[in-house]
Amino acid sequence: MTSVAHPNGTYVEQFRRAGEAPSGTAGVPGGPSACAELVEVKQAALDRFVELGFPTMRHEDWRFTNTARIAETAFQLAGPGNTAFDATFMAFMAAQTLDADWPRLVLVNGYYCAELSCTKGLPDSIHAGSLAASTSGAIEAHLTRHAQWKTQPFTALNTAFLSDGAIVHVAAGTDCPQPVHVVYVSTPGADPQVSHPRGLIVAEAGSRVTVIESYVGPGGGDYFTNAVTEIVAGDNTTVDHYKIVREHDRAYHVGTTHIHQGRDSSVTSHSVTLAGALVRNDLIAEIDGEGAVCTLNGLYITRDRSHVDNHLRVEHLKPHGDSRQHYKGILDGHSHAVFTGRINVHKDAQKTDAKQTNKNLLLSEDAQIDTKPQLEIFADDVKCTHGATIGQLDEDAIFYLRSRGIREDAARGVLLLAFAQESVDRVRPAPLRSRLQDAVGELLGQGRVLQEAI
Repeated sequence: MTSVAHPNGTYVEQFRRAGEAPSGTAGVPGGPSACAELVEVKQAALDRFVELGFPTMRHEDWRFTNTARIAETAFQLAGPGNTAFDATFMAFMAAQTLDADWPRLVLVNGYYCAELSCTKGLPDSIHAGSLAASTSGAIEAHLTRHAQWKTQPFTALNTAFLSDGAIVHVAAGTDCPQPVHVVYVSTPGADPQVSHPRGLIVAEAGSRVTVIESYVGPGGGDYFTNAVTEIVAGDNTTVDHYKIVREHDRAYHVGTTHIHQGRDSSVTSHSVTLAGALVRNDLIAEIDGEGAVCTLNGLYITRDRSHVDNHLRVEHLKPHGDSRQHYKGILDGHSHAVFTGRINVHKDAQKTDAKQTNKNLLLSEDAQIDTKPQLEIFADDVKCTHGATIGQLDEDAIFYLRSRGIREDAARGVLLLAFAQESVDRVRPAPLRSRLQDAVGELLGQGRVLQEAI
């Protein structure tokens, strides 16, 4: 991999100063055995990051996304004490609440904040809280064992600085009564700051859980969020996962979600990106059990000069697996979006049924989308399709609405919201769906227009 060197060895120096070298065990999750192994993994991950460096546009998986702005900025490592919980910050946090009755895990700059979190009402069979304080067996069994830090530089960097995070561990046969909302807050400082949020979601055999991850920032300066979440869905499980990115307009966000599925499991992952200067969402799903179903839904809205890159890879490893990808984008201004969706059907994954669609609306002549659906099939008894569309609003549809007495800007608003609504309607928890409807309408500038004109 051709790479850009990180500035002045910033991350290596941060690793040393933070006491993250193998001689120390501070800030490492899990019990004694997990602790010792994780210390070695962290050092190995740092070494691997130094070897790989930041990817450049010469690397195939990054050919449309320039990481130079991240690589050339000397981000300082953010800590848990960088934020004063003043009235402004508390008001910002209150606005993130989707339902007051839902369990909530809040992490500030990647560190669990008990003061802002609430896990009341969860049964004993569900463990949710801080990775650093947890002794759950799921840590030793799964943490760092799925996310591919040996090949992905940003995942390696996150793993090197792994010290805390969020864990949701659902015991076998348990039905989680309410969604668990995990809020990752990145706070700016006097200098540009970086945080490395980590999440681990484990659903044991026969369980059911919904987890919502929100990535937000109150603004005030440049920051970089480098996040990794590992999702493990055991046999006969149902996991609904939502990733909502509403970072500040001066924020850089690189997030990796790695899903590993067992037999007859069902995982639905929703990715909604509404804000951020540069956002890269990597999603890798390994269908490693017969009869497993994986559904990946996505919506991204870009404007001004923002850049959003969704990079998906589905690995069909076992027979009778189904996967669906439905991603939609709305682009305005001078923004740029990227969609790369790859379906790999391995030779033993007979009877695979996989479909992929990517649809995009361009609202400006200066907006740009690069879309690249891909299929790699090594089995001979499969059903696989993929497709992508790029277009503008239908002028005939606008004319039809105007002929019914609807103002032109309102007619365009109706069509825009209808295009986005298909993705929003796939969101199951009503409070989240309602919040997204409002956010999409506000972002597209259509809520007021429709109220005034219709």
